[in-house]
Amino acid sequence: MSKVVVLGGGYGGMMVVQELIEQLPSDVQIFLVDRMPFQGLKTEYYALAAGTASDLQIRVQFPSHPQLRLVYGDITDIDLDDKTVHITGNDPLPYDSLVIALGCTDNYHGIDGAAQHTCSIQSLSATRRTFQQINDIRPYGQLTIVGGGLSGVEVAAELREARADINIRILDRGGSVMSAFPGKLQQYVASWFREHDVEMRSHVGVTCFEQGVIFNGDEPILTDVTLWTAGIQPVELVQRMDLPKDPQGRLIVNPYNELPNAPQVYVIGDCSSQPFSPSAQLAGAQGKQVAEIIRARWEDKEPKIGSVKLKGMFGSLGKKAGFGLMGSTPLLGRIPRMIKSGVLWKSKRHFG
Repeated sequence: MSKVVVLGGGYGGMMVVQELIEQLPSDVQIFLVDRMPFQGLKTEYYALAAGTASDLQIRVQFPSHPQLRLVYGDITDIDLDDKTVHITGNDPLPYDSLVIALGCTDNYHGIDGAAQHTCSIQSLSATRRTFQQINDIRPYGQLTIVGGGLSGVEVAAELREARADINIRILDRGGSVMSAFPGKLQQYVASWFREHDVEMRSHVGVTCFEQGVIFNGDEPILTDVTLWTAGIQPVELVQRMDLPKDPQGRLIVNPYNELPNAPQVYVIGDCSSQPFSPSAQLAGAQGKQVAEIIRARWEDKEPKIGSVKLKGMFGSLGKKAGFGLMGSTPLLGRIPRMIKSGVLWKSKRHFG
């Protein structure tokens, strides 16, 4: 029996599994390996951190199928020579096809104290702890968010609506929040923050963290809780793999999303070197591609290589406002917020 092992039950891994079980030959078994018994919708972790969504609201159950086996545990090693995966509490798991879809972790860029004195929203368990820390901030206390990209902006806006009693500050090394996006979008987000009393500081080069203090060079910036949203990198397991990588540490893959020297080992999502910024949409698109490639090879057909086409980006500013980018066209206000809610509704029902 042929074994397909999928590492990670996030957007990419779930897409591979969902696509394959729709037309699964009787001689194939799929193994989905994850630490948790459900998928956490990572694009909604900002709401969990802010306390505006419950844990249950951002869970999606893994699919059920007679030829799908769920394996729980931490993945400690991948042996590409023996074609096995090592998982805590389990025997080595052999594979014929392997999909690495393990996502990312925080990248602290070597800044002293960052790992010890900031909180995170890169995993569900870390986000739960972050919610508790934010929830414990006293009235008129200070939350500081390091990083003015999409994650930092969404947390700040959601938390402003959830807790009007605390001070919220965003520090960014660029010239504005959302600095990687068009000026009109930057201005809209900055205007929303000014109207809602969220402090923004630009051109801040954080050099060190201590308990309750962020250092901008020699300048101390006092804070009660600090949230890090200023960089990501592939998970530690991928960091340890001695294989060709791009400058961001992501594994180089061929046009089939496959490791060039390891046939039928596919890498998707945040661990895969791509000409796009990491996103749930990209991981899902790659997952669909890989499922089509695996199915074509089962049928002894030449896989078709299609280019990834992303549909756009949407973000929220609380529950009633948002922003988006369709191609080079910014969308601002209530409509992109409604679209984002619709995308979430659709993804929960597709995966669930």
